[in-house]
Amino acid sequence: MFEPTISTQREFLRDNLRQSINFYLTDQNRGVEAPPLQKPPREDQQLIPLPAGEAFSLFAGTDLLDAIARRQSRRRYQTAPLSQAELALLLWATQGVRTTLGPGCALRTVPSAGCRHAFESYLLISKVTGLAPGVYRYLPLEHALVFEHAVDHLAAALSRATLGQAFIGTAPVTFAWTVLPYRMEWRYHTAAHRVILMDVGHLCQNLYLACEALQAGTCGIAAYHQQQMDELLRVDGEEEFTLYLAPVGKL
Repeated sequence: MFEPTISTQREFLRDNLRQSINFYLTDQNRGVEAPPLQKPPREDQQLIPLPAGEAFSLFAGTDLLDAIARRQSRRRYQTAPLSQAELALLLWATQGVRTTLGPGCALRTVPSAGCRHAFESYLLISKVTGLAPGVYRYLPLEHALVFEHAVDHLAAALSRATLGQAFIGTAPVTFAWTVLPYRMEWRYHTAAHRVILMDVGHLCQNLYLACEALQAGTCGIAAYHQQQMDELLRVDGEEEFTLYLAPVGKL
C-alpha cells in the first residue's frame, strides 16, 4: 500500500522540475538583492576569533588518499576535549570562505550550486578548550564564533532531539547545519530544494575527511525530531530549520 507514495517521492530525485520553471521570474532575475552570506550576529554578541593560518600547520601532512581510505562513520569518542584550533580547522574545512566575490556571493571550501551556500553552522559544545558549554554559531566571513545560548543538560537534550541516539551526547561537539532555503530559492526557485540536499552532502564529506587530520571521528545524522532540534537551536522552523547533524570527538 506504500508503493504509490514511494513512486511519487522518487520524482524529487529527478531533474524534470527544472523544465517547467520560468527562471526569468526568480528573485535574482527580477533584480531583488541577494540574501546575505551569513546571518549577522546580534548587537549583544561578541565575536570569538578562531585560530587560523599557522595554527592549521599542526595538522598538515595527512595524505588525502589515506584519509579517503580511512573514512568511516564513528560513534565512539574519547572524553578528551577538542582544542579551539581543531574546531577551527573543521569549521574552515566545511564552510570556510576563500574569496568574497560580491554581495551575497563567496567561494568557500565546499562546492555549492550557484555559489549560494544556504547553510548556517551551529555547534553544540560540551568540551572544547576555553569555551563554555552551550550553543554557538560560526561566522565564516570573520572566521569567528558567537555564543547563542546555554542549554541545561545539553547531552540529554541532544539525545532526546535525535530520537534517543545517546552516543551523540557523548561527543565534545556536535555540528548542526541549518538551512535558509531562500538563499538558494533566490536563484533557483522550486528547483532549489534538490540541490540544497546535494550541497549538504558535500559539506559533511569535508568534515569526515578533515576529522582524519585530527585523529577524530564523526557520523552524519539525518534522523532527528525536527521540532525539538529547531527549538534546541532556537531557529524559527520555517525560514531556517535543522537539516543535518554530525557529532565529532577524538578517537
